[in-house]
Amino acid sequence: MDILTLVGLIAAVSVIVLAIATSSGLAGFVNVPGLLIVVLGTFAVTLVKHRMASVVSAFRMAFGEAFRDRTENPLTLIFQIRDLADIVRKKGILGLEDYETNHEFMQKSINLAVDGHPPEFIEEALSHELQQTLERYENAERVFRGIGDSAPALGMIGTLVGLVQMLQQMDDPASIGPAMAIALLTTFYGVFLAQVIFLPMADKLQLKMQDEQRNMTLILTSMQNILQGQNPRVMQEMLSAYLSPESRRKLEQGQEQEA
Repeated sequence: MDILTLVGLIAAVSVIVLAIATSSGLAGFVNVPGLLIVVLGTFAVTLVKHRMASVVSAFRMAFGEAFRDRTENPLTLIFQIRDLADIVRKKGILGLEDYETNHEFMQKSINLAVDGHPPEFIEEALSHELQQTLERYENAERVFRGIGDSAPALGMIGTLVGLVQMLQQMDDPASIGPAMAIALLTTFYGVFLAQVIFLPMADKLQLKMQDEQRNMTLILTSMQNILQGQNPRVMQEMLSAYLSPESRRKLEQGQEQEA
């Protein structure tokens, strides 16, 4: 589980709630009509922008990916790829038949190679899988970023509605202050939902997409090199470009330990 995402979300909400509770109390920040304008209005605008299936898929991916740390470390992938290359050099492609990995994309590439498909077909199939995966991430990110853009706008609309209603009751000066506070609450709701929940989630999905793209590209490139009979050591040096400096040092230490 990606504990930092959950901790960050809970911490941000808790800080705001505690700040409100210790100053004026939570009851003063509750306005049901304003909340309905922001929440239901944002949901309605989201349905105008996107298909219902896209919205449902985006929320499913957000809760399935943003809160779970399922991205494989590229260093681990490189060690696995080196093992694959060693097996192919010693036993040929069919030697990979008994090799199993938890990474679905790598396992698919192995299965395609073992089945005897030509390298061109394998590259096309894996590239198509990569493209479809990235499109799902991009769709989820667009939905959440769209919600993050719409929520403050709906909050402003609610504020304008409240201000109009307030100006229609100017004959009672004592009601102006409370009415102004209620009018501003809808802006607060919209900004809160956008900046604390939906825009950070969109950024996290973008980060997950970049990690997934890096790993899948690494596997795709590696499988092409394996099928071409590339030397495992040379291939490992090429793949080190996907690693951070710290991970490269770990890779070199792994080589020294085995030597």
